[in-house]
Amino acid sequence: MNTQSPDRLLIPTLSACNFVIGLGAFVIIGLLEPLGTDLDRSPAQAGQLMTVYAVAYAVLSPLLVAVTGRVGRRRVMAAGFVLFALAAALSAMAPDFRVLSAARVIAAAGAGIFTPLAAAVAAALYPEAQRAKVLASVFFGLTISQVAGVPAGSWIAYTFGWRWALWLVLACALPCIWLIWTRVPAGLRFQPVTLADLRDTVSEGRMMFAIAFTTSFIGANYVLFTYVAPLLSETMGFGRDGITAILVIAGVGAVFGNIMGGILADRVGWHRTLTGLCVAQMLLTPGFSLMPFGTAVLVMLVFAWSLASWSFMAGQQLRLISLAGHRAPVVLALNAAAIYVGAAIGSGLGGLVISGFGLKALGLAAGMVTAVALVHLTVSARLTPIRPHIS
Repeated sequence: MNTQSPDRLLIPTLSACNFVIGLGAFVIIGLLEPLGTDLDRSPAQAGQLMTVYAVAYAVLSPLLVAVTGRVGRRRVMAAGFVLFALAAALSAMAPDFRVLSAARVIAAAGAGIFTPLAAAVAAALYPEAQRAKVLASVFFGLTISQVAGVPAGSWIAYTFGWRWALWLVLACALPCIWLIWTRVPAGLRFQPVTLADLRDTVSEGRMMFAIAFTTSFIGANYVLFTYVAPLLSETMGFGRDGITAILVIAGVGAVFGNIMGGILADRVGWHRTLTGLCVAQMLLTPGFSLMPFGTAVLVMLVFAWSLASWSFMAGQQLRLISLAGHRAPVVLALNAAAIYVGAAIGSGLGGLVISGFGLKALGLAAGMVTAVALVHLTVSARLTPIRPHIS
C-alpha cells in the first residue's frame, strides 16, 4: 500500500465529490412533478427513475470496483466522475423518458465507482484511531446532499424548469474531476480486488448479512423521510416556507449527526454506537405519529431524529472494514449499494403504510422497522465477530 502522507485537502475533496454524487442521485425526488408533466409521465411513473438508479447502482458498483481493482485509484475515481458528469449532461438533454432512464444507469455506474473507492482510500491512508472520524468526514457531503439536494432541486425545477437542476449537477461535477486528479495521490494502489473477491464476498452469508444492516437502518429512516413534507402539510398545516424551515433543521441535525457518529464510533466502538442509534430511532420516530403539537417540540424532535438518522454510517463502515481485509473496496461498494436499496425499500414501505393507514402512521411504522433493524444488528454482530486481518 502507498505510504505517502495524505494531502490536507484530500478529505474535503472526497466529501465535496460525494455531495455532488448525492445531489445527482437524490435531486430527482424534487423534480418528479415537473419532469413527469414534461415527459408525459405520472409522478409514480417518474419515480421509477429512483428505482432504476438504485438497481443499477446495486448491480454495477461492486462489479466495476472489482474489474478495475488493478488500476490506480486516482484514474478509476476520475473516470467514474467523468461518467457521472456525462450522465448529468445526457439527463439534462434527454428527449424522452427512455433516454433519461439510460442516463440514470450511467450516472449510477459513475457514482458506484467513486463513492466506495473514496471510502477505501480514506480508510487506507489514515491510522486506525482516526478511521471512523475520517470516514464520517468523507460521507459528510453525501449526508448533506440527501437533506439539501431535494429541496434545492425542487426549487430550481419549479422556478426555471427541471432540466436546469440537472445542468447544475453537471456544473458541480466538472470541477470535481480536476480536484480528484490533483488531490488523490498518483499511483495509489492497494492489494488488488478481483471478481473472485466479489464472488467470495457475495457468497459469504455472514458478511452479506452484516452489509444488509445498512439497508435495514436506511430503510427504516426512509419510511418517514420520503414523506415528511406531506406529513407536515397534513398534520401541521405547513406550506412551502414551513416545510423548508423544517428541512433546514433536519439538515443541521444531519451535519452534527455525521460528526457525532464518527466520534462515537472511535470512542465506544461500532457495536455500541449502532445499537444506541437504533434505540434512539425507536424512541423518536413514533413521536411523528402524535402530531400536531407545538412548533418548538417539532423542531426538537426533527433535530434529534435527524441527528440519530445520519450518525450510523461511520460506525457501520468501520465495522465492515474490520471484517473485510483486502476486500474492503468490494465490501464498501456493496455497502454503498445497500444505501440505495434501503432508500427504495423504505420509500415503498412508507407508500404502503400511507395507503393502508394514512400519513400519521408513518412514525409508528418507522419505529417498528427500526426495531427489526436492531434485531438484524444484534444477530449479525453475533455471527460476525471482529477478526484481525493482516494486509
